[in-house]
Amino acid sequence: MAIVGIGIDVVDIERFGVSLDRTAGLRARLFTPDESTRALASLAARFAAKEAIAKALGAPVGLAWHDAEIVSEETGRPRFELRGTVAARATELGVASVHVSLSHDAGIASAVVVLEA
Repeated sequence: MAIVGIGIDVVDIERFGVSLDRTAGLRARLFTPDESTRALASLAARFAAKEAIAKALGAPVGLAWHDAEIVSEETGRPRFELRGTVAARATELGVASVHVSLSHDAGIASAVVVLEA
């Protein structure tokens, strides 16, 4: 398979928490109801993943945050559920597989996304 796109992002967890507390409705704009119940470090990693997939898709205007949801498999492994604007862009680019890795440690959350055709 050919790589269609790669994206990476890092988030300062404390600063992200301050933004969520300071900006009314930000949590609801960025995260689905299932995602929004998670701990702050996990939210920061999921935000990094959403930024990373946008970069991997070429950062087109108009992607909706809720259209890229991180869900956990039974094993705990994260994966994306794509729909709407994000799924349409992935289809346009010929994406067949989306790989995502999340991490958080020492106050930093990070994510890497690889798109394959």
